[in-house]
Amino acid sequence: MPQLPHLFSLRRPRARWLAAALAVLTVGAMPAPGLAALPPAVGAQPLPSLAPMLEKVTPAVVNISTKTRVRVRDPYFDDPMFRQFFGLPGTPRERVEQSLGSGVIVDAAKGYVLTNNHVVGGADDISVTLQDGRTLKGKLIGTDPDTDVAVVQIPATGLKALPLADSSTLRVGDFVVAVGDPFGLGQTVTSGIVSALGRSGLGGSGYQNFIQTDASINPGNSGGALVNLRGELVGINTMIFSPSGGNVGIGFAIPTRITSEVMQQLIAHGKVRRGSLGVQAQDITPRIARILGVKADSGVVVTQVATGSAAEAAGLQPGDVIGAIDGKRLRSADDLRNAEGLLPLGSTLKLDVLRDGKTRSVSATLTPEKLATLDGGRLDPRLAGVSFSDLPQQLRGQGIAGVAVSAVGSRSRAALAGLQANDVVIGVGNRRVTSLRELQALAGARPRQLVLVVADDDGAHYVVVQ
Repeated sequence: MPQLPHLFSLRRPRARWLAAALAVLTVGAMPAPGLAALPPAVGAQPLPSLAPMLEKVTPAVVNISTKTRVRVRDPYFDDPMFRQFFGLPGTPRERVEQSLGSGVIVDAAKGYVLTNNHVVGGADDISVTLQDGRTLKGKLIGTDPDTDVAVVQIPATGLKALPLADSSTLRVGDFVVAVGDPFGLGQTVTSGIVSALGRSGLGGSGYQNFIQTDASINPGNSGGALVNLRGELVGINTMIFSPSGGNVGIGFAIPTRITSEVMQQLIAHGKVRRGSLGVQAQDITPRIARILGVKADSGVVVTQVATGSAAEAAGLQPGDVIGAIDGKRLRSADDLRNAEGLLPLGSTLKLDVLRDGKTRSVSATLTPEKLATLDGGRLDPRLAGVSFSDLPQQLRGQGIAGVAVSAVGSRSRAALAGLQANDVVIGVGNRRVTSLRELQALAGARPRQLVLVVADDDGAHYVVVQ
């Protein structure tokens, strides 16, 4: 059976087989006897070279290594009665995970480094190694899992930064160069072209608007630079599409139009504040179009409009079909979600809306999404230090139900039990939880053993809070 292609983030631990692989590659790469290097010039005309540009670029591209302490879950060890019976210690068991990635210095004066969230998110220790060999301790300024962007700060001494280009001016066919640290080998440069723009629908729940390139990108390139021939940053390398995990000429980078906006918010607020139209929508289908009595082969149909939202102020109603935003045709509900999530708070959108067989244009301004919150300590003393909130529209639109964990105190009982910010509580004991009101009713009863059913990136598991 042929192997199906997969999407891979590019962060990889340092491989033990590296030395053996290098030996094989070195032998295979030795020049044949009698071959001479190309001359620096043919007649009076020098040969074209990227070297002058790269001399300015490479000092700004760094290697990032992280250490993350991960709690080891065990159904017996996590049970307080089991630990008490056998006299086991109450401190959770941990293991340390190490990984490698890349980053780009974008502000030499303040020491800001752009990288991927999946490179540094959740890391306990961050080390940044410069091209000149210096290794500096990195401070995490903020991360945005929805766009896979993060900002790290290092001591600003003798740094060189890359200027940011406007990625919206890129065209398919433009030459680009990728710089990073694949496989932990050391800084590596590859070249190619822009293969496509605006790529989305690649799986996952984040906002997607990728640059696709055939410049060779491999594991360890996460967070590295994609630059134009002027040496300006146009994107941050983030993932590859591959049947085997190796490069096959399909790589993706986050354009600077997105990373620059996210970076500004992370530096200013430590997180990204997004706006929302306040609608729930689904893809239009021929059957839905017949039911609504409209002729539409693309777009999304509005199924719900939140009270007090930007959509309500703009006059949107359930049953409306949104065909385009700012002149760009919507192909799916994911396109609508991307348009909301990738634009700054306060942006005004022009919506082409089909209602009763007539198309009209309306404007709506992205406003902050108002989410109800709840202090866990008011529910149960064991949940002191935990803040809960309703799920944002982004997750509800994907059919996810539960209650978001918005914050967890580092020394709280819940933190010691393994509860983390961004977890989603989907149950208490054997009872399902879909809203703050249900969580308040179940946890507020203060059961003798407080067992939360939690969903995260690794799936669902129990968290027993003592």
